[in-house]
Amino acid sequence: MNGTRTPSSPGATHPVIVVGAGPTGLLLAGDLAAAGVPVVLLERRPHKISNLSRAFGVHARTLEQLDARGLADPLLATGSTITELRLFRRLSLDLGTLPSRFPFLLITPQYEVERLLERRARELGVEFLFEHEVVGLRQDDSGVDLDVRGPDGAVVTRRAAYVVGADGHRSAVREAIGLPFPGVSVIKSLFLADVRLAERPESVLTVNGAGDSFAMIASFGDGWYRVMGWNRRHEAPDDAPLDLDEVKEVARRALGTDYGMHDARWLSRFHSDERQAPQYRVGRVFLAGDAAHVHSPAGGQGMNTGLQDAANLGWKLAAAVRGWAPEGLLDTYQAERHPVGKAVLRSSGGLVRLARAQNPALRAVRALFSAFVNAARPAQAKALAQISGVGYKYPAPRGSHRLVGTRVPDVALESGRLYEALRGGRSVLIAPEGLEVPEEQGGRKDRLTVERWASDRRTTVLVRPDGYVAWAAEGADVAAVEAALAAHLG
Repeated sequence: MNGTRTPSSPGATHPVIVVGAGPTGLLLAGDLAAAGVPVVLLERRPHKISNLSRAFGVHARTLEQLDARGLADPLLATGSTITELRLFRRLSLDLGTLPSRFPFLLITPQYEVERLLERRARELGVEFLFEHEVVGLRQDDSGVDLDVRGPDGAVVTRRAAYVVGADGHRSAVREAIGLPFPGVSVIKSLFLADVRLAERPESVLTVNGAGDSFAMIASFGDGWYRVMGWNRRHEAPDDAPLDLDEVKEVARRALGTDYGMHDARWLSRFHSDERQAPQYRVGRVFLAGDAAHVHSPAGGQGMNTGLQDAANLGWKLAAAVRGWAPEGLLDTYQAERHPVGKAVLRSSGGLVRLARAQNPALRAVRALFSAFVNAARPAQAKALAQISGVGYKYPAPRGSHRLVGTRVPDVALESGRLYEALRGGRSVLIAPEGLEVPEEQGGRKDRLTVERWASDRRTTVLVRPDGYVAWAAEGADVAAVEAALAAHLG
């Protein structure tokens, strides 16, 4: 290890250190700060929001989470929306049928998401430390020691109650806690290019595959376009040279035209892995986003899944730091998010394998699958729910109300919309008319908001800060509600 190590003083312990200032780390740090938890955000790169990010699509469930933070509308202003996803040339998914305030896919580059999240985090008081790299980690029953090398080369040990590794697929945090990252390379050679076009595509997102070639073109909205593609007959290593002629050739094969590509400002190769850590938690250390799972770009679910990891974990960590977390609450992060990560790996991997199918039998399966999903509304609804993220349900205790663990849509309340009520970062109890539950009951005003249905609905629902049902009952009385609040909010 280079540099000198300077231990932090006992009084310098941080409640939470988040490692990685990508979208996942930024959302998580902002949520912790919003809950009154001091948080330090470490990033090994210099401070620069890059326009070279790979993510371009923001799905409905992610937009709902951003809406709960007052960020969805500003983000919508940065891009364009599409209401149809076309896959394999034959399969068409109608996003307009999604049961959400956001029945579409927002096409906007990742850096627009990062800008909004960073501004929010800074306004909430998150401490940013750029050019700081984790080079060692040790933990005990009361905290975590992080060895951090700063821009001057000196290594300082920082202590935290909890650490979250949101530091990407090469996560230093994951390696430091000894977790494997098993998986395979699902696409051995892809390219990215940022170009200008002489001819404007008809859609903000143009996707197609033909034979051995695949290409996608997405608009930045400022005259530049991102091109991603592959050629199965030319699989080159990540460090192999890439020129614009190769990009244009693949686009012509896959799309029928290269739209007059010119003036490439960036060209790069990469490969796509399918990997998942077996645990998202080891002691007081957690993993989120690409540090926990990576998968193919099919369906555009990568950044979205990471942001939803952060939304799930943030309020739970805040509850633990502030001392009111029910026993086992932190363990639910693994129980809830690991299966979702596994499902995303399975669905995105299935899509990319079907897209790259060369075997006649697999092509026949692809054709049958496309025809079935096009014709069967329940199958289409299920596919849309998974890709958009609105359909995932978390495990519920045996005997729970059928709503427990499900995502709550943006229902109407007497005071407005549910996702406006969630902007306080607190759980929301939606009570029917006549059931009197004061917010300050049990000293929970800092973590509970009481609302009323805008309708005559009689179900009482406790909505978690991440928009999922913690508890529900039909015809509940004050005693039942108090018991539920005590169990879930301390």
